[in-house]
Amino acid sequence: MEENTLDFKALIRIMKRRKWDILLPVLGIFLIALIGAVIWPPTYRSSSTILIEEQEIPPEYVMSTVTGYAEQRLQTISQRIMTYNRLMEIINRFNLYADIRGKSSMETVIEKMRESIKFETISADVIDRTGRAKSATIAFTISFEGERPEVVQQVANVLASLYLEENLKSREEKSAGASKFIEDEGNQIQAKLAELDAKIAAFKSNNLNSLPELTQFNLQTLQRSDQEVDELNNQIRSLKEKESSLLTQLASVPQDLANPDKDRLKELRAKIVSLRTRYSEEYPDVVKTKQEIAELERRLSSARQQTAVGGQSDNPAYIALSAQLAGIRSDINAVNKQISDTRGRRDSYRNRIESGPRTEEQYKLLISERNNLQLKYDDLMKKGMEAKVAQGLEKTQMGERFTLIDPARLPEKPVRPNIPVVLLIGLILGTGAGVGTASLREFTDKSAHSPEDLELVTRLNVLAAIPEIETQEDLEKRKKKRKLMLIISGAAVVCGLLILHFLIMDIDILIARIMRRLAL
Repeated sequence: MEENTLDFKALIRIMKRRKWDILLPVLGIFLIALIGAVIWPPTYRSSSTILIEEQEIPPEYVMSTVTGYAEQRLQTISQRIMTYNRLMEIINRFNLYADIRGKSSMETVIEKMRESIKFETISADVIDRTGRAKSATIAFTISFEGERPEVVQQVANVLASLYLEENLKSREEKSAGASKFIEDEGNQIQAKLAELDAKIAAFKSNNLNSLPELTQFNLQTLQRSDQEVDELNNQIRSLKEKESSLLTQLASVPQDLANPDKDRLKELRAKIVSLRTRYSEEYPDVVKTKQEIAELERRLSSARQQTAVGGQSDNPAYIALSAQLAGIRSDINAVNKQISDTRGRRDSYRNRIESGPRTEEQYKLLISERNNLQLKYDDLMKKGMEAKVAQGLEKTQMGERFTLIDPARLPEKPVRPNIPVVLLIGLILGTGAGVGTASLREFTDKSAHSPEDLELVTRLNVLAAIPEIETQEDLEKRKKKRKLMLIISGAAVVCGLLILHFLIMDIDILIARIMRRLAL
């Protein structure tokens, strides 16, 4: 305990001995910090707060075509606003950075402008429609920093206006783009529907009798054709039987009636045979008989030729049977033609039925494609109506929108430099420099300032110590030093009050706060 007391007393003696080594760096560095804080150009900040409001009409009734998270849209809007041309327009409008525009490139000025603009989002925990808690951006602040308070406020308001305008423009463009896209897609599908309808019509025209809806009709017609062929075949068999009967009857009826020339010719032929057995060819009776036979044969031959050319018989029975036979044969030819025609129709319907499945498959593919396109077209028309309603929602600003809830105000105090912090840092650095200087002087000083120090240096015991003898001159010097310290202390107090009043807080406000605290 006694050792600790001695060390503390030794420390006090060192501080008294090295007080100027400590005070001068503290005061010097603190003064430098004070001067730096005073001459440092102040930087003011003005901020605007914009609220992100949800659409007024519930999404169950009108679904907006502008989707995505608010953070993504804010980043997109920021990129559009932070373009070279936009920032250059603001710089020229408010004559910003006039001191460096002539010395640095415009890219450097634009980059400094971007660094002076601060963007911060405000998030909150919300409950979505599914009942789950999540973090959502509900607002954001846009700030601008500069040296002139009025200009800082104006620029912050202009930036806020740009965000409001760009959001409205962006949402209208997106909703209009969605409507235009759906309309274009609908027109394309409508054109495809028209093309497919024409294709279906051509297919029906080319396969008119093989369409699926005619399958039952073709089957019934095929059955009727088979029945007709059977009936016609029965008619043919009946007519063939009649024809055979008539031919039999016709064979038994002579074509011509009885003829005297034929009987005479038979007699003469018999007579010539008898004459030739008894007489020669030159015998007068033989010659006469031969001439008569030739004459009869000539007449009969001429009569047969006339009958053949005229097609007529002089036997009424023969003529009647021939007429019946001709009628039967005409009926047979007509029925054969009907059979041929009916078989042709039957083969045609059979081919239609056989090609029906293939035609039906192709037809179903066309109809299915047409139905799918129609469903897609109907869905697009529905979405197109919804997109137009959503577009109207954006035009009337009833959708999600930005609302300026806290416009930029004129900044009263600079955000930089932070004078209390600068002064505190100066005081800390000064104290450290003072302590370091005093310590360095103390460790490098080899002289003895107390009996204990003398014993450590000489390794001898000190028998007695003569105290410091102050003369009148020393007393006068001490008084002058005290007066100087009082003056310096007073000046420091005055400077501190001035700094407090002009750079930190008005003294009357400070006094009022202190009085309120004391009243509490």
